[in-house]
Amino acid sequence: MLDRTQPDTNQSAGDIASDGAPERVVEDKPQGWRPLNWLKRAGQFFFALSFSSLTRRIVSLNLAGLVALVASILYLSQFRAGLIDARAQSLLVQAEIIAGAIAASATVQTNAITIDPDRLLDLKPGETYGGSDDYSPLDFPINPERVAPVLRTLISPTKTRARIYDPNGSLLLDSRNLENVLRFPLPPLSAEKPGVVERGMVAVRTWLNRGDLPLYRELGPENGNGYAEVGDALQGQKRSMVRVNARGEVIVSVAVPVLRSRAIHGALMLSTQGDDIDQMVTAERLAILKVGGVAAAVMIMLSLLLASTIAGPVRRLADSAERVRRRIKTRVEIPDFTRRRDEIGHLSGALRDMTNALYSRIEAIEMFAADVAHELKNPLTSLRSAVETLPLARNENSRARLLEVIEHDVKRLDRLISDISDASRLDAELQRQDAIPVDIRRLLGTLVSVANETKLGHDVAVEARFEGRGPTDTFAVTGHDSRLGQVVSNLLSNAQSFSEAGNKVRLTCRRVRGEIEIVVDDDGPGIRDDALERIFERFYTDRPHQGFGQNSGLGLSISKQIVDAHGGRIWAENRAGPADDEGIPTIAGARFVVRLPAL
Repeated sequence: MLDRTQPDTNQSAGDIASDGAPERVVEDKPQGWRPLNWLKRAGQFFFALSFSSLTRRIVSLNLAGLVALVASILYLSQFRAGLIDARAQSLLVQAEIIAGAIAASATVQTNAITIDPDRLLDLKPGETYGGSDDYSPLDFPINPERVAPVLRTLISPTKTRARIYDPNGSLLLDSRNLENVLRFPLPPLSAEKPGVVERGMVAVRTWLNRGDLPLYRELGPENGNGYAEVGDALQGQKRSMVRVNARGEVIVSVAVPVLRSRAIHGALMLSTQGDDIDQMVTAERLAILKVGGVAAAVMIMLSLLLASTIAGPVRRLADSAERVRRRIKTRVEIPDFTRRRDEIGHLSGALRDMTNALYSRIEAIEMFAADVAHELKNPLTSLRSAVETLPLARNENSRARLLEVIEHDVKRLDRLISDISDASRLDAELQRQDAIPVDIRRLLGTLVSVANETKLGHDVAVEARFEGRGPTDTFAVTGHDSRLGQVVSNLLSNAQSFSEAGNKVRLTCRRVRGEIEIVVDDDGPGIRDDALERIFERFYTDRPHQGFGQNSGLGLSISKQIVDAHGGRIWAENRAGPADDEGIPTIAGARFVVRLPAL
């Protein structure tokens, strides 16, 4: 027998207290709230979670999605594109203003006037000589000395680089060469090559910023036309360009023509510094990374909490199943999570049902083994005594009686072993075979015909009656026809064995509220009241009219086992007969009732 008294090691303190089994130990010193103990428990909990494969998968998958989202935002952010467009527009406006100021100041000479002698002869009295606008582009080219103060004043607040080119594309003025105008920090000169970290940062920045942008290169003072925007400006068109330098920094440059009187005096090119736009983009990306970091921390915590509701119960269920495997002779309770109403709850319920079925099967096997050992021991003991006494027999009559006992015990052992083998194979056969629709009308008709032809060793006939709306009514159930036939055959044989010669056994089949009811009535002595339930126990037999050992006591037990496997019920009762002289009802015979779920 299994020991059901051992408590479950997984049972919580609240559950134990609710059962009332263990006593509570009251300590002398009051226990207050201890933060260190709680921190220690929390650390142990998260440490255990960190070694869970399921936890690592949940956290990794959630973080992978967040990392992909942040990376896509960083790579596809529209902030950088909008910032570059705004910067280009502002540079165009600034360049047009500066170009207009340069055109107004650089072509006005305050200390020199160019005079055309031919025009002096054409002057009329009272007229004055003035320069012609048509010849001003030729007479008044851009003077770098006059442009420098204007350029110094206009670009100082903007921190941009300005370059002025003449109509041939030669560099006239570069704001970097102006003394005391602007100072642009340049990287320090060093003979050492940049480190791995710096090269890596440059490579990442270049990959993020480059895209399809062209690479920026410094051209010589004679190669102004090498810049596409300068070439367009010298043709009278304004244009902006976006490039990336060797350090991955974005360079925005614009070029506008310097015009006066619709004549092109040169081109003005404004460009941003290498880290101007990148500082703002980097600040925006750092903000995104900060938000992503906070989201990652929150996601990790939520993932750990989610994993604790999955990995923790699964681990407890696995540990309990492992203890069931190791401690098969002591009952281990599977943790109950059925209140969760999810897959974990369903798994817990299934494992609990499976474990209970396993323990029930083990108990049944142990009880069956004990009953078999007990039943086999009696004929073996009798057989051993007869065999040991046989050589001591003094006459032929004693020897014949001993041989008769030996033969009886051998037949009894053979019958017991056959019935035990049939009973032990029953569950396995019912599990392996697929249930099919069984026509009860046809099955009972065949069994009744066989019983009437063979009489099963008794002169007792069997008659069948089907109660329905018509002869074509079907009585069908789902099950195994051979095993259901074995049940009916056992009941018919049992009824015939208790009936006197010339009597009849009546078999009735009817439909009762979604069930098929099979009733077997006989006219025998009936069943004692205290034996109505015991007759279905293994190896129990009550046959006063037969000799000892003529029946194994497994027929009704096997029949009950088959009916239970089909989801039905079987019971026995006595049929009431007429009252005797004292008014006490008599027993007219025994009745066995089988009910099976109808198809």
